[in-house]
Amino acid sequence: MANHAEKPAIKLEGLVKRYGSGSSAVEALKGVDMEVYPGEVVGLLGPSGSGKTTLLQCLGAVIDPTAGRITLGGDVTFDDDWKISDLRELRRDRIGFIFQAPYLIPFLDATENVSLLPMLAGKSNKESTARAMDLFKVLDIAHRAGARISELSGGEAQRVAIARALANNPPIILADEPTAPLDGKRSLTVMSMLNELAVQYRTAIIVVTHDDNIIPTFKRLYRIRDGRAHEEAGEGRSFEV
Repeated sequence: MANHAEKPAIKLEGLVKRYGSGSSAVEALKGVDMEVYPGEVVGLLGPSGSGKTTLLQCLGAVIDPTAGRITLGGDVTFDDDWKISDLRELRRDRIGFIFQAPYLIPFLDATENVSLLPMLAGKSNKESTARAMDLFKVLDIAHRAGARISELSGGEAQRVAIARALANNPPIILADEPTAPLDGKRSLTVMSMLNELAVQYRTAIIVVTHDDNIIPTFKRLYRIRDGRAHEEAGEGRSFEV
């Protein structure tokens, strides 16, 4: 269904993930094909245990796929084995992660939580702090830059987590149930932000969700069934928050 002139930021071909061996082996993914393009937010749906999180973990180099090919930004990162020598660097510099819970460091303030990642990548404290503040302005939480994590509301903490995912300007963001702890209005606000950020930074974003409230916002989505991904056209409704 997708028809783009540019190369996909994410391309999966025949991705397999098998747990165990022999007669007790279980194939969580049985040959997943998927493409996500720069500036696009794609939904990933399916019942619990269908392999959605497993797919994200393979794509994010958190677990090893069994077989298949992963291409990120034109570079083959996995082809029956990893083609990247430093997977930590891959995760740090090229993939942003957003989770159901923010997982922020409680003894650091909001700015320190976001600036830590660029500093680990070799940026100066000044550059890293400036990057955090730029993102906070886009996400409308600049006034909370010095707040401790315990002082943030749930919505504010999730925005800080989104800023952290964008801190190194990764071409890919993997979001696993990012709206699960939020009410309907805040869920739509987060999705509106993700769509705006995807376009602004040319980021490809995959959102795993069970949230019926946000499913109509996707222009394109994949459903995991029987270990494979089936592409569907979404409704792509405008955001009413």
